[in-house]
Amino acid sequence: MKRFLVGCIVLLSAAALGQQTKSPVSDVVRAMLTGREKNTIAAFVEMPADKFGYKPTDDQMTFGHLAAHIVSSNYFFCSTAGDVARPKTEELKGTEGKDTLVAAMKASFEFCDAALAKADDSRLNDNITWVDGKPRPRAWAFMALSSSWADHYGMAAMYLRLNGLVPPSAKPEEKK
Repeated sequence: MKRFLVGCIVLLSAAALGQQTKSPVSDVVRAMLTGREKNTIAAFVEMPADKFGYKPTDDQMTFGHLAAHIVSSNYFFCSTAGDVARPKTEELKGTEGKDTLVAAMKASFEFCDAALAKADDSRLNDNITWVDGKPRPRAWAFMALSSSWADHYGMAAMYLRLNGLVPPSAKPEEKK
């Protein structure tokens, strides 16, 4: 959250001084990435391995399936937003062990970091093919990416709380 706020402050400060960034959308998504990555991974590290099969209701996905879904989403959204090839990875089912799922999640966020490093706003209006096969502007991927990070972390935080655990973003900051 701090990096996102710092990124927004930098962008707003530049605008207030009459300076403009060439890629404000890409810059903000990159600023968001660090905090979203940190909290999301920490949430999955926090959950005990024997709880990765937990789901609050029969209609909801398990915590392990949520991890697999995040991995897949990160690869799709970040490759689409960054206009880079999606790497060949093993499709996860969500039934793999905690260590495998957390490692895959870390790798997917590392990919996002690399893919978004190359992104700029000059191609936001370029057509992409979305998951439904329909054309959309590339900006769609940026917006979906940032909202999916919030949605996925919110789900993970809820699963943690339902298991008596405190989500990473709700824990008091450690003093240095």
